[in-house]
Amino acid sequence: MEPSAALAAMPPEQQKFMVEAEKRRRANGMAQFQELHYSNDDRLRHLADDPFADHAELDKMPLPIESGDRVKFLVMGAGMGGVVNAVRLVQAGFSTEQIRIVEVAGGIGGTWYWNRYPGLHCDIESYIYLPLLEEMGYIPAQKYASGAAIRSYLVDVVKKYGLDKTIMYRTEVNGLQWSEDVHAWRADMTVSRGENGQNKSHLWANAEFVLLTTGLFPRPQVPKLPGLAGFEGAMFHTARWDYKVTGGSSEDPFPALDKLRGKRVGVIGTGATSVQVIPEVAKYASELYVFQRTPSQVNVRAQRDTDPTEWRETVAAMPGWQKRRQENFSEHVAMGAPDDHENMVGDGFSKLKAYCAIIGSDQFGMITPDKISEHIGTMLARDAEHNAKARARVADVVNDKDTADKLTPWYPTWCKRPTFSDVYLQTFNESHVHLVDTEGKGVESATSRGIVANGKEYSLDVLILSTGYRSPGVASGNPAARIGIEIVGYGGRRLGEKWAAEGASTLHGCATNGFPNLFWMGPSQSGAAPNYAHVIEVLSNHVAYIISRAHQESGGTHVDKVVIEVSLEAEQEWGMRIAQGAALLAPVATCTPGYITNEGEAINTKQDPQEMLKSAKGGPWPEGMMGYIRVLEAWQSDGQLKGVKVDVAPRPGGP
Repeated sequence: MEPSAALAAMPPEQQKFMVEAEKRRRANGMAQFQELHYSNDDRLRHLADDPFADHAELDKMPLPIESGDRVKFLVMGAGMGGVVNAVRLVQAGFSTEQIRIVEVAGGIGGTWYWNRYPGLHCDIESYIYLPLLEEMGYIPAQKYASGAAIRSYLVDVVKKYGLDKTIMYRTEVNGLQWSEDVHAWRADMTVSRGENGQNKSHLWANAEFVLLTTGLFPRPQVPKLPGLAGFEGAMFHTARWDYKVTGGSSEDPFPALDKLRGKRVGVIGTGATSVQVIPEVAKYASELYVFQRTPSQVNVRAQRDTDPTEWRETVAAMPGWQKRRQENFSEHVAMGAPDDHENMVGDGFSKLKAYCAIIGSDQFGMITPDKISEHIGTMLARDAEHNAKARARVADVVNDKDTADKLTPWYPTWCKRPTFSDVYLQTFNESHVHLVDTEGKGVESATSRGIVANGKEYSLDVLILSTGYRSPGVASGNPAARIGIEIVGYGGRRLGEKWAAEGASTLHGCATNGFPNLFWMGPSQSGAAPNYAHVIEVLSNHVAYIISRAHQESGGTHVDKVVIEVSLEAEQEWGMRIAQGAALLAPVATCTPGYITNEGEAINTKQDPQEMLKSAKGGPWPEGMMGYIRVLEAWQSDGQLKGVKVDVAPRPGGP
């Protein structure tokens, strides 16, 4: 059937989805963006600098690593993933003296350190998002915690577990190489010191184990706009909010942005960040121009304070409550819970009937190639009611019909992370807020005075780049590519070479053959969930179990030169199980380009069979988060570390 005929045969809603997706498809895919860290222009590159570090105070702190040291555990990143993994190692019997955390930022928090924009709150219920709540005895003040509260909480976790002296701030790992002679990873690092962190020095250390816990979005990006670096007004990325320009403080969830009064402000981007930023900027800017490529789906937020009685009698009524609540949420999102099953969280995410299209579910069985079209139709039907309500909400809230039409999202709910706000759409009813819709093309260029979109120049005093991050799915989820370093394993083989040749190759999504004592957190070949904190919780416990069990077999947590490596056969079997269920995730082919699809690159239908297999292996566990958890629990219960080799003495000759 010809494409035009196939389009005509679709229901009207699906036709609209396809037309809107095609508007946004670009031949250069992910190449339309540049990462700030690697920009050739000084001004753009410096937009990625750390504006929050107290360099004078940090210079007074002793370095927990000296060049040539040997450490047991090197944890890369002091965000939620790094903190939780370090805590799990401590709980597994290892000492804080055996752990070193290296962090490129000047403080704790990861994404919650870097992101300090006004209005920032988590979009997952804080009772299941904040880790270790039972251990900490902490009660979140609100159902959706503010960024400042999350950052402060993670600092408290680090202090409680005695990890504060293990962190080496302003330190970037440049490369990792496995040494068979000493049975450790040589980590080459750059340390920043002095005023504004401008004094650079280099050191190296041997680490028996390396945990890559740098998060899903470590690299902010901007579009490759002609003239962007030449804009003469103030400019910053939302991941490095400049309060010197706007006024206010990052410690206030809703700061007074007084310095924006009388200013013409432009915001490029209308994703999850902008949905929180734009209402706050609109309170102060004289004129606000919002440049939109693709509108977000905006659902009801329903923020509220935590009720102490409800917390005591319902939420945290018995031990193990957080694990049960996290799993209950994942069951509902993956359509794994019956309609009459209690929905503990009861938020918008947990009521979505089709989000499992990209995170997996055990409700559909094996989808064979001949059933893909039927499966896509099933998922679209499941999404139809919610999707229609989300579109109707725009018309109900936004007064101007033309503006409402442009803010209406036309794509399945699973294609972009749904957002939640009770103020974003309402902001466009303000006379000084102007939506500049680019019909999917994006803005065209920048001048010294402003932004050009749809052939028109918009003069601006301040330009806010809310343009997101490099997709975590780059290079099939290769963790080395995600953080931009070389990882060299046995025999000088690079992890990037292995991924390029074989696609994602892991056991349980956290380790790979030929790269011993190296572990990481998702996203490929592991469980997937909108609550990434749940993924961290599951994987951190699993990695700590593997490491501690291997040490038990080898003589205890004090033993040096324990080498843990996934077998080739185990990772091949795991990869094939992922690939066999990949058709369950075929609905992603209906999506408009965005970070979920690597700007459309992930849905290339012209791949040869080998490339198709590699792509199929790069997805998450197809049976959803709870299916993944059950597999890991069964594997641990067996107690045999099946598919994992454990050695103590040096093993020459490689794997």
